[in-house]
Amino acid sequence: MLRIPCPWCGLRDEIEFRYRGDATAIRPAGDGGVDAFFSYVYERDNRRDWHLEWWLHTGGCRRLLEIERHTLTHEIRSVRDSAEALSARPAAAR
Repeated sequence: MLRIPCPWCGLRDEIEFRYRGDATAIRPAGDGGVDAFFSYVYERDNRRDWHLEWWLHTGGCRRLLEIERHTLTHEIRSVRDSAEALSARPAAAR
């Protein structure tokens, strides 16, 4: 089981959270076509490395968090609020 350090609630068990998806996926423009949306929804790399993910703290503060987790060891390197994470990205990647 993962132990996720919520910035507001402290260290919590994974059971309090819901995985919300890949935080690195960039949604294509509305006129991007079917193939672009298919790739966005279904095609993912299955890497053994650090990965950014969205997690929702459903059993606590109900905030959406961006978590950097190693997919092989499950070590968590960083956790930050979604607003902070999105504001740090270029406008095209939001």
